[in-house]
Amino acid sequence: MIFSQYYLDCLSQASYLIADERTGRAVIVDPRRDVDEYLADAMSRGLTVVGVINTHFHADFLAGHLELAARTGAWIGYGHRAETEYPIRKLTDGERIELGDVTVQVLETPGHTPESISILVFEQPDDTVPYGVLTGDALFIGDVGRPDLLASAGVTAAELGAMLYDSVHRKLLALPDETLVFPAHGAGSACGKNLSADRQSTIGAQRLTNYACRPMDQDTFVRIVTAGQSTAPAYFGHDAALNRKDRPLLDPANAARPLCPEGFKEARNAGAVVLDARSPQDFGAGHIRGAINVPVDGRFAEQAGTVLTPDSSIAIIAPQDREGEVVTRLARIGFDRIAGYLRNPGNALPALADEVAPAGRLTADQLRTALTDAQPPTVLDVRTCGERETGSIEGSVHIPLTELPGRLDEIPTDRPLVVHCASGHRSSIAASLLRHHGHAEVSDLLGGYSGWHALTRPAQAS
Repeated sequence: MIFSQYYLDCLSQASYLIADERTGRAVIVDPRRDVDEYLADAMSRGLTVVGVINTHFHADFLAGHLELAARTGAWIGYGHRAETEYPIRKLTDGERIELGDVTVQVLETPGHTPESISILVFEQPDDTVPYGVLTGDALFIGDVGRPDLLASAGVTAAELGAMLYDSVHRKLLALPDETLVFPAHGAGSACGKNLSADRQSTIGAQRLTNYACRPMDQDTFVRIVTAGQSTAPAYFGHDAALNRKDRPLLDPANAARPLCPEGFKEARNAGAVVLDARSPQDFGAGHIRGAINVPVDGRFAEQAGTVLTPDSSIAIIAPQDREGEVVTRLARIGFDRIAGYLRNPGNALPALADEVAPAGRLTADQLRTALTDAQPPTVLDVRTCGERETGSIEGSVHIPLTELPGRLDEIPTDRPLVVHCASGHRSSIAASLLRHHGHAEVSDLLGGYSGWHALTRPAQAS
């Protein structure tokens, strides 16, 4: 058996290649949209990709099933409840797909979504214990998939939670303890709330350590897995819908066009949103007025999908020679309307000097002084609810970054704003979004709440 896991850190997303070495037949499970890596691996090993399986309609990224099918002729498989605009093979519970001696078997595990399936992997046709199970978003390491993402699409979180209880407790936990667990996501994903950074586990280990796998009744399970979920990024609904559609394919040869300063100004004047993917430090030193800062070093696609809209035309300012990376990472969430990128920003920004401004940034000590003024600034905390429970700046307004685009009208306009997160990355995103929407006096807090807490906590007794 050939078994490969591909892990994308910026989306905490795992995909898999499973093949029989003797026959060379392979299937790929939950592929991302830029598929060259899978195809290169298949070619180097003499494999033929015969099928592409999505464990469910993904919400956090645009899957690469159409790209793989177009380049290999493979069939596309989903659980039998799935309905799509493109031809699919509907996979039923218990169905076995023989690649040779290696066999994969479908296990229906609805709950995260109604059509969700898991994939059992057997090395030999007569094996009674699976080598592993690809659990999609049903069972994570340390958590289970959130059942609330479809609550607005006619299926309630309680209904999905009941399905998920059955899938986890009566199906997945019925597998032998030694069965390896390979989930579709890891720590950092918004598809759950307590995901581990580990990339594989066992059924037995999850039975002992996963809070949602401990013995409990259905009502208790639904209550604890639906509680405390963070707000999903705004683009999730767009991607879940787009994964059902017969959409345009990603064309790796269709690179974004470079723009000179004048061409960049024309794109912006034509309505393109300026997305500045440089670091908060470089952005703060000088940026195009109205630009939104989403640093490429981090959870770039997820955060860009939070503060931009899928129909936006995007003009990119990237760190030197990283514009192709920015375009690819946007394409992974289906943001394809790229107007172009500013060629050589280090030299081009001075040529746009009349369009460039610094960003306000305060140290913790400067904020402490400002809060004693007769007209102190409003402090906006964009951390998650869980982060805020560990401590907060007294009097601060709390709106998590994922909720900020939909709650801009709640932001006070009668005084300056100081935005903070945990360390200073998300606050630069939020502050730039607020400036983009017309807030004139906005600063972000250098070092975030960590810096504030270090400055203001009581001195330790010696």
